[in-house]
Amino acid sequence: MRTPRPLRAAATGSPERARRTTRCDPAGADALRSGMLWLKAFHIVFVVTWFAGLFYLPRLFVYHSAACDAVGRERFLVMERRLFGLMTLGGALAIVFGISMVAAAPGYLDFLWLRVKLVFVAALVAYHLWCYKLLRDFREGRDRRSQRWYRIFNEVPGLLLIAIVVLAVVKP
Repeated sequence: MRTPRPLRAAATGSPERARRTTRCDPAGADALRSGMLWLKAFHIVFVVTWFAGLFYLPRLFVYHSAACDAVGRERFLVMERRLFGLMTLGGALAIVFGISMVAAAPGYLDFLWLRVKLVFVAALVAYHLWCYKLLRDFREGRDRRSQRWYRIFNEVPGLLLIAIVVLAVVKP
């Protein structure tokens, strides 16, 4: 038995085709939409996890750079390492669920807002890797930056978050 034409069109991922599916095959469209909603929900959960780490790790760097005693510096190294592990897991899963959404509806790549959002996500990944480099510098005693520098560095994920959320919600 052949799949009805509108349902086949929805499976290609085009938002316009998916809208037409709801008129011809509501059950199929609901299943497609339901799956996408689960992917989106988990994507958001892991984005929140990732950003929690991206906001807090540079703040730990601020305090670490001010610490004078060996015990305090060692404590910050442990906290930073553990937080980095959690935020890496959150970031990796956010990316996996994001890719899953694009795979489920590749037609969304036609939208400029999504392509721009992905550029900001790439910048976020670069920031994440820079955090890892700074973490290694602290661990190896090579940190030479001021508290002020870390405070400014700490603002970058907030700016990227604003840009990403505006693009994802407003879709200009």
